[in-house]
Amino acid sequence: MKKQLIILSLILVSVFVKAQTKMNLDTIYANDHKNVALFFPNPIRQGITGSENFVFTYNREKEQYFGLLQATPGKESNLLIINNNGSIFSYIVRYKEQLETLNYFITDSTSIGNEKPFFETTDDENKTIERFDFKTDYYERFCAYLVERRQLIGKLKKRQNGIILKIENIVFDKEELYFVMTIANKSSLDYDVNFLNLNIQTRQKGKKKSLQNLYLKPVFEYNKPLKVKKNQTVRMVYVVPKFSISDERKVVLELNEKNGERNIKLKISDKTINNPN
Repeated sequence: MKKQLIILSLILVSVFVKAQTKMNLDTIYANDHKNVALFFPNPIRQGITGSENFVFTYNREKEQYFGLLQATPGKESNLLIINNNGSIFSYIVRYKEQLETLNYFITDSTSIGNEKPFFETTDDENKTIERFDFKTDYYERFCAYLVERRQLIGKLKKRQNGIILKIENIVFDKEELYFVMTIANKSSLDYDVNFLNLNIQTRQKGKKKSLQNLYLKPVFEYNKPLKVKKNQTVRMVYVVPKFSISDERKVVLELNEKNGERNIKLKISDKTINNPN
């Protein structure tokens, strides 16, 4: 009975949020020679634009109540804002040469929903109260967005025997780094994945030089494959706690083939790690 109540609550909230998103979204205009300021009722935890010709900047280290929007000529897009209390705001954004409004003061009533709804249910004896945290669901949705966005951070790829390992993007979001990666199999044989690991590599100084590896355990893995078939490309995301490294260290992405020798190591510099998107 308790499980049925939980499932029913999840369905009702899902329907409620979907119904809200069908509302007509406000349109915000911006250009490339003025800042458009958006002030929110709670500090901004995350701001995402759907197209690269729109840029929304906000303080990622110290949460603040406002962010700045700029745009270059191009097709309209959307802007998604999440406050630190989980409130979600969504807007259509368009480029406009002449702006009539430079400051927007957002109210709670315009929120389209909440990222982290909590459900409280009691058992038949009214003794147990359970609360549900949707952190995993957030990881799932944000990783799916990053995979579809396909923003490139640089030329970070390595090829061996028809297998291409690539870092497409590294995104910083509050307390985590999101590594967006692809494995492309251009060979005539399927590729069975033994492991795909992220390690911090440190070169030890002294007469006897050696390498020390520290394994970075993901807090969440999205779309990690067990097999990459021939002529197939798989996109995945690893979520790890945020970190930075010195110029004496590198991050190594290591792909190892099960029962094979097509193994690849892709090195990522400290500059790339310390300057994510």
